[in-house]
This record gives sequence, structure tokens and C-alpha cells, in this order.
Amino acid sequence: MSSLKKFLRKKNYSQIPLKLTQTDHFEISAKINGVSGRFILDTGASNTCIGIDKIDQFALASEVSEIKAAGAGATDMETLISTKNKIEIGNWKKKKLKIVLFDLVHVNQALTAHNTLPVDGIIGADVLKKAKAVIDYNKCCVYLKK
Repeated sequence: MSSLKKFLRKKNYSQIPLKLTQTDHFEISAKINGVSGRFILDTGASNTCIGIDKIDQFALASEVSEIKAAGAGATDMETLISTKNKIEIGNWKKKKLKIVLFDLVHVNQALTAHNTLPVDGIIGADVLKKAKAVIDYNKCCVYLKK
């Protein structure tokens, strides 16, 4: 039987390493608008998100949003929306990515309480669906279709 890696490579997927944190989250590196950052890979997050304090760092043009964010013990959080962003994960690239911006302090407090470094944001199901992602939990990697 062929390995998952060989099978997906034949289907034009690229392999991206994931780092398992002390909190059992997968961390992934990505570039947003050409700026590298650290993100949690979250299949349960409907949208890709970045901390509102990172707007300037990632050159995000934002506008007020009606959407309220919830997660990791916090609910009804105010958000901003940033559209037309570029994302790169390994050699997978996408233009015109919509990113939700909100206060990630509660997320980073939970991470640092468990001796894990804070993150810039969350890569959500929106990106994973666009990339036709396949997560290999055993090998700590994700495959994204080029």
C-alpha cells in the first residue's frame, strides 16, 4: 500500500509541517501580506482570524463588522473584517482572503499559562477548505493542494 504522502504528492499536494504545542494544538507558520506569523490550525474555527493588535504588523485594511466572535471561553466579541489579503502557507498561496480581526488576548493567555508561546492568529476552516487540506495527525503535518 502506498503511503499517504506519496499518494497526495501525486495529486499535487504539498506537505506543511505542524508543531504540536503543550496545549495539544497544532501550530503552523504562514505569511499574511508577506509577513510571517505563528498561527493555530483550527478546524473548528469557521474563519481565519488575526489578533486586532496585529493590524499594522500584517498591513491589514479593516472595516467594522456586524459579526460577533465566540470561542475559547469568550463570547459576543466585537470584530473587524479585512478583505483582499494574501496568504502563503508553504508554497500554497491564495489572494483575496477575508480575515476576521478580534481580541485574541484570552487565547494567548490560555497558551502562555501552559508554557506555549502566543500566536498571531488562527487558520480556520475557510482556508482549509480552499486548500482541500488533509491533516495527518500521526505525522504532524497538513497537506494543501497546490
